Amino acid sequence: MASIQIINGPNLNMLGVREPGIYGNCSFESYLESLRQRFPDVSFDYFQSNTEGCLIDKIQEAGFSHDGIILNAGAYTHTSIALQDAIRSIKAPVIEVHLSNVFQREEFRHHSFLSPVCMGVICGFGMDSYRLATEALLEKIS
Repeated sequence: MASIQIINGPNLNMLGVREPGIYGNCSFESYLESLRQRFPDVSFDYFQSNTEGCLIDKIQEAGFSHDGIILNAGAYTHTSIALQDAIRSIKAPVIEVHLSNVFQREEFRHHSFLSPVCMGVICGFGMDSYRLATEALLEKIS
């Protein structure tokens, strides 16, 4: 059974409430149940934090205990060299995901400090970005 850690960053605990025109009406916890049903042979662990240091700790922990990581670092994507360093230090592949198409949004969202050290980037498909990332990781680790 494949083991995938999903890590969501700041403000993603507000999915379903926060800016539904951009992020939709579904909480991540609700979506996670459908993801688990779609991939019964995958063990998904989920972690969310609004704190950069907690995200780094989880990346470092999961990077040696899971087959892959799906990371939506939220706004830290555009600011955090520390998260980039954490990704560089682990062995598990990481896929960067975003619910919205960041290239259709504010200019500051067009740059990611994480993309250069991730296996790939998926953005603009709403919650389905996590499904697409799961499929990509399963291809990589199988």
